[in-house]
Amino acid sequence: MTTLVRGRGWARTHPLAVDAVLASAVLVCMVVGSFAEPNGEHGPTWGTRTPDAPSLVLMTLGALALVFRRRAPWAVLAATCGASIVELLTGQPRAPVVMCAVIALFTVAARTDRSTTWRIGLVTMTGLTGVAMLSGGPLPWYAQENLGIFAWTGMAAAAGDAVRSRRAFVDAIRERAERAERTREEEARRRVAEERLRIARDLHDVVAHHIALVNVQAGVAAHVMDKRPDQAKEALAHVRDASRSALNELRATVGLLRQTGDPEAPTEPAPGLHRLDELVETFRNAGLPVEVALGQVGLDLAAAVDLAAFRIIQEALTNVQKHAGPAAKAEVSVVRVGPNVEVTVIDDGPGHDKGDERRDAEEHTGGGHGLIGMRERVTALGGSCSAGPRYGGGFRVHAILPVTTAKGGTA
Repeated sequence: MTTLVRGRGWARTHPLAVDAVLASAVLVCMVVGSFAEPNGEHGPTWGTRTPDAPSLVLMTLGALALVFRRRAPWAVLAATCGASIVELLTGQPRAPVVMCAVIALFTVAARTDRSTTWRIGLVTMTGLTGVAMLSGGPLPWYAQENLGIFAWTGMAAAAGDAVRSRRAFVDAIRERAERAERTREEEARRRVAEERLRIARDLHDVVAHHIALVNVQAGVAAHVMDKRPDQAKEALAHVRDASRSALNELRATVGLLRQTGDPEAPTEPAPGLHRLDELVETFRNAGLPVEVALGQVGLDLAAAVDLAAFRIIQEALTNVQKHAGPAAKAEVSVVRVGPNVEVTVIDDGPGHDKGDERRDAEEHTGGGHGLIGMRERVTALGGSCSAGPRYGGGFRVHAILPVTTAKGGTA
């Protein structure tokens, strides 16, 4: 099967070479057929006649024209029909030069519309057959050779039309499938964009009013704390009630995004690089050797940057554990470079033709969303993320996270 597929691919990329091989085969068949006598006393006989030099020249010219049948099908059909007519009028005995015209007619029929195919097919059939019948010679007009010309040209036109119809049908199916896929992807992107906008509006509506109220009441409490403590307590009570309402409504809004069966949100602080040793130890206990190089990153990173760095390392090591193989090793590097934090995770697993190719396929066919999630998380912070095979084998994930986030917060 692999050899057949490769052969078809080579044929598509080298059409001129394929036509040259076809022309050579047709020339051999014509030369061999010119030595046969189909009307012998005891049926077809071999070696009882020999083609003359003009017939050999016409056969060679007709076969040479077939080399260019895809580039100029109409010109090749005219040339082969002309050579066939000359042979029918002058060849004694006749050589099967008309075989070139049959191939050329098939090519034209496969590359034009049905009405044109039938018109040119009818003209070719009647023209060649009429010349063969009226050219005289020792054969009667109803000889098998003359009727064979009519039959072969007719079959060539019908076969070419069938091939054209099949190609058009396959192309229509392929185009329909591609259009459906594009429509499905566009619809999915549109729904995602609409859902994100709706969530953003809901969060704004939920939080904006209560945070504004908290801000006002906190200002009042600070202003009257010394002179009127009772009024300050009342303002703080309003702050507590507003914040509780904001949390409850925010929890309800975020709950809309959860699927049935999802666990409740944890109440512990979000993880960060301070838990990197604990994370790495879990992978070591699972049998994955991991080396860590942690530079002077500092403990004052923004919460979003700290969480993103932790999640990138977690996802990258998870991919190594899944796809890199049992003998793979991983290296984790987190360093501060100017205004950025660079996170790098590499492994020495199988090369691009094995595990990494499968990993990439999973991300783009729906089998997983780890790399996509990394890129979205980093992009949201104004950074960049790249992931791909390493030269010589293995995989590399590299993320650059700005210490000053896109929202203007600083570490």
